Amino acid sequence: MKPISTAPTKGNDVRRVLQGRHHDPFEVLGSHREGSGWVVRAQLPGTAEARLVVGQDTVEMERLPETDFFTARLEGSVCPSYRLRWRQGEGDWREAEDPYRFGPIIGDLDLHLFAEGRHHHIYRVLGAHPCEHEGVAGVRFATWAPNAGRVSVVGNFNRWHGLAHPMRVRGQSGVWELFIPGLVAGETYKFEVLDANGKLQLKADPYGNRFEMRPANAALVCGDSAFEWGDSAWLEQRAAWDWQHAPVSIYEFHPGSWRRDEQGNFLNFRDMAELLADYVLGLGFTHVELLPIMEHPLDDSWGYQCTGYFAPSQRFGSPDDFRYFVDLLHRRGIGVILDWVPAHFPRDAHALARFDGTALYEHEDPRRGEHTDWGTLIFNYGRNEVKNFLLASANYWLEEFHLDGLRVDAVASMLYLDYSRKAGEWEPNIHGGRENLEAIEFLRELNALTHGRHPGTLTIAEESTAWPQVTRPTWVGGLGFSMKWNMGWMHDTLSYMSHEPIYRQFHHDQLTFGLMYAFTENFLLPFSHDEVVHGKKSMLGKMPGDEWQRFANLRLLYTYMYTYPGTKLLFMGSEFGEPGEWRHQGQLSWWLLDQAPHRGLQQLVSDLNQLYRSEPSFHRQEFTPEGFEWIDCHDSTQSVLSYVRRDGSDYHLVVLNFTPVVRRFYRIGVPDACTYHEVFNSDSHYYGGSDVGNGLPVESEDTPWMGRSHSISLTIPPLGALVLKPAAGCN
Repeated sequence: MKPISTAPTKGNDVRRVLQGRHHDPFEVLGSHREGSGWVVRAQLPGTAEARLVVGQDTVEMERLPETDFFTARLEGSVCPSYRLRWRQGEGDWREAEDPYRFGPIIGDLDLHLFAEGRHHHIYRVLGAHPCEHEGVAGVRFATWAPNAGRVSVVGNFNRWHGLAHPMRVRGQSGVWELFIPGLVAGETYKFEVLDANGKLQLKADPYGNRFEMRPANAALVCGDSAFEWGDSAWLEQRAAWDWQHAPVSIYEFHPGSWRRDEQGNFLNFRDMAELLADYVLGLGFTHVELLPIMEHPLDDSWGYQCTGYFAPSQRFGSPDDFRYFVDLLHRRGIGVILDWVPAHFPRDAHALARFDGTALYEHEDPRRGEHTDWGTLIFNYGRNEVKNFLLASANYWLEEFHLDGLRVDAVASMLYLDYSRKAGEWEPNIHGGRENLEAIEFLRELNALTHGRHPGTLTIAEESTAWPQVTRPTWVGGLGFSMKWNMGWMHDTLSYMSHEPIYRQFHHDQLTFGLMYAFTENFLLPFSHDEVVHGKKSMLGKMPGDEWQRFANLRLLYTYMYTYPGTKLLFMGSEFGEPGEWRHQGQLSWWLLDQAPHRGLQQLVSDLNQLYRSEPSFHRQEFTPEGFEWIDCHDSTQSVLSYVRRDGSDYHLVVLNFTPVVRRFYRIGVPDACTYHEVFNSDSHYYGGSDVGNGLPVESEDTPWMGRSHSISLTIPPLGALVLKPAAGCN
């Protein structure tokens, strides 16, 4: 076919394309009707010569002088199918479909729902996705940058040149899109953004599903998963799960420092799965909770400063490796909860911060847009597209990875506009109050979404204030969370345990006050990672006394937690008495299990989980006052507590001695005239204790005590806890 030379007919538009400032390069590039034929325009940076391939023929393209802009003319009433062929210098010829001959890739309904903040699968639209478009295979790219002057897709496939693949913006949506034919999964890419200030930025894809290993931060095009799930029975059981009356005992762990390989490297999720399942099952936990595994640039942030809200970290393998991990744990009967961080995000230049040169995901006003304590930025929960980003992220982890729940980090920082701020450093809401109205609405939508779309999944709030109704339904004015961390109980209890036993009598109210509010929320009792870092010492290190007393205190503390109302959470290493604070750069001191005190503590945790899970009186009513009653909460002089945990007529007695003195002939009132059996003793020699207790059944006596008609006389071990159960048929 003979070439027909023509000059570009849209001078201003061409100049804007050449300068990388055109909001819709499709108006210039690609094929356009002109007179009796068609003009094809292409911008090919670094290209020496270019042609069109039309069937078996080629058409030379004419270069616009001193540019990388090429044109050619084709005759005909219908533009013939063509491909671009070009080479750079004396290099080899390359050939590909013209990206600018294809129609739009995003539907109007998708854009409408996104603008309203209601597209819960927007991660399937924005980002990068291999697909077939108009009969051609390739990858479609899309991102939201409403204030950008231009957005381009860059990667190895175009030598990271921002003028090679400029995107078009879709009307007023702020969404930029481009289909690049011929690309496949595995390509690295970023978005080059000409921001609102005229500055060029390279940005990682906010919706990327996989990223390079740090410190590199480009996204990888991720194809559809071919993973075959085997956890259908688990999911079916979960959907009908009555979690409010079931045992929930969580092993919190950090994948990078639980175990490492012999060279000190991170374990892949596939290698970790079987090891963790065996270990957790042996200890009797019902769930594991991972510290954030979303992609993040800095190991020292422990994952709490996320940059990839839709991507498991490459540190631990691919998305399918994580699917394998979850699937295996489910098939072994273990739930998986993920720590999720919608409260803040880092300032890293490659990520969300000022994505299009403006405060897009964050607030412009630092009084609302910054956490100075953490050096991070705060999401603008009142902007629909930002809210949609976060809601879709939550849905993504639950739907794509079958997760059983989300622990939501730093909820208090979201609820209060004056969180960690002095007078004058915060801006009141429209009513003059300090409540963040937009964040409140977002949290309610989050919980309505997760519980509505994924029945049986949990949302757990790390909320450290007295905000009311955190775990009450949204339709009665609550936030809608399943559970809330009981931070007050945790702080009071650890403060009490830090005192030498001789002084504990003066702080007895720290143990009893928690029952004043224990049933106002669905509380989870947390001994988490936050309590074993930053100079707070390990759980064992917090305990006073010599080595024997420290282990005895810790055994007593754990028994108190497992018999107290509320679900349970214990951070890794605490189960066997890690002596030092958590070291995220290494792994746990597994060699300590060769020593009897550590091995005994681990056995105690295993037996407490078994007791908690097997006895309904310890879990059926842990969110209601019907499940707890005091026997005696007033014996501060001897630092002894006693109470009943019950589920209807089924009950257990719990007696705790917080001093190293053996309490002989200690009398407590009991609910029934009955024989009581000691079913658990934290001072057992199996756990490293002194074996003081009540080996024989204890008969009640017709001696009124503590307002009850019958009582029993016990020997209570030093720094020890007893659990007793009435004989069958007594009650």
